[in-house]
Amino acid sequence: MADILFISLGCEKNLCDSEVMLGLLAEAGHKVVDDETKADVIVINTCSFIHDAKVESIDTILEMAELKKTGKLKALVVTGCLSERYKDEILSELPEVDAIVGASSYDAIVEAVDGALEGKLPVIDKGVDYTPAYTAKRMLSTPPYMAYLKIAEGCNKRCTYCAIPAIRGHYRSERMENLVDQAERLAKDGVVELTLVAQETTLYGVDIYGKKMLPELLRKLAAIDGIEWIRVLYCYPEEITNELIDVMADEPKICHYIDMPIQHSEDSVLSRMGRRTNKEELVKAISALREKIPDITIRTTLITGFPGETEEEYESMYRFVNEMEFDRLGVFSYSPEEGTKAFDMPDQIDDSVKESRRDELMELQQAISYERDEKLVGKTFKVLVEGYLYEDDIYTGRTYMDTADIDGKVFFTSEEELISGTFVNVKITDFKEYDLIGEIIYD
Repeated sequence: MADILFISLGCEKNLCDSEVMLGLLAEAGHKVVDDETKADVIVINTCSFIHDAKVESIDTILEMAELKKTGKLKALVVTGCLSERYKDEILSELPEVDAIVGASSYDAIVEAVDGALEGKLPVIDKGVDYTPAYTAKRMLSTPPYMAYLKIAEGCNKRCTYCAIPAIRGHYRSERMENLVDQAERLAKDGVVELTLVAQETTLYGVDIYGKKMLPELLRKLAAIDGIEWIRVLYCYPEEITNELIDVMADEPKICHYIDMPIQHSEDSVLSRMGRRTNKEELVKAISALREKIPDITIRTTLITGFPGETEEEYESMYRFVNEMEFDRLGVFSYSPEEGTKAFDMPDQIDDSVKESRRDELMELQQAISYERDEKLVGKTFKVLVEGYLYEDDIYTGRTYMDTADIDGKVFFTSEEELISGTFVNVKITDFKEYDLIGEIIYD
């Protein structure tokens, strides 16, 4: 059996696949290590969603390949989005790679590792629409108190800038009983926070149950003992229903937090993007959420410099952000991706313009965040303890308003020793950029 180092790049959905692969490798008798110099095999679960992610994946492959010269490394296995999208290029241009596994074929990881060690150069790709059978075998790589729950794979929306349907296939929901089983197992292992992910969570169940079943899934997950927080990411605005809003409002365990990617505000750009919504519907969805759930935190993402974006369209989006005052905002400059419709669109925008517009929006968001954080001073929040900074004698944690590794943190002091994964009440006394500062409140 081999010592295996696993590197997972990209999004949380990729991380879920990585954790299943880790579980399968461990079950097969392989040992997972965290030191690359001691690894017989390195598996890299890659990302290629945008150009920068592709560059990071290739650089990581080349960096790890150097260990064949200096370490004990015998085999380098590549899986994930890069291997699905650029399989032929990897075979021809990266001879350092000893096995390739398609993004949806991660259940073949043991076969790939064993084949690579035997020098067979296995290339396993069962197709983008292949769906591995459900398995409860999973080795968490997150802190033991939190986990991601991938509820679906693929996407049917076909936005003109996005390569995901070509890489991950059509939308496929996981059966509800499997998700509940997985969540119950996680809860028994000490997980208190579940974060639901998919390319689009709001369409969960349509393909196998004939209707949107996210509200029903949330009810079942909320009934599981041990789970304290449930967070929902990637809800497309046009698919948010009153039933979903009602469940989020009524179930105490569901965080009043929603990640709702809108990408732009102007109808002309949204149409060129292939988005299935318009500004009026965006405003309606945001208003409905805030009316029913007054303390909801809304995170969204925007793209600047989409082909043909005029100065007027950009300025209108700037005003929209200023008016909507999103709680959390990520802005990305448009990345042209081969194989997408937008790649060949006329009127491509210069990188300098894209980045300038992105920076301006983020400066605006900083001002909005400052005003919002200022209003939080003096208020007390339930905080999930995440760590302790010895040099500063201070604890770190998150409120319901913040997703792990994406949003801000709370830094606070405590007279007593705290355990990560527990909840405490913290009064906010100050703030800095996107983080809050506070002190623990004892009962």
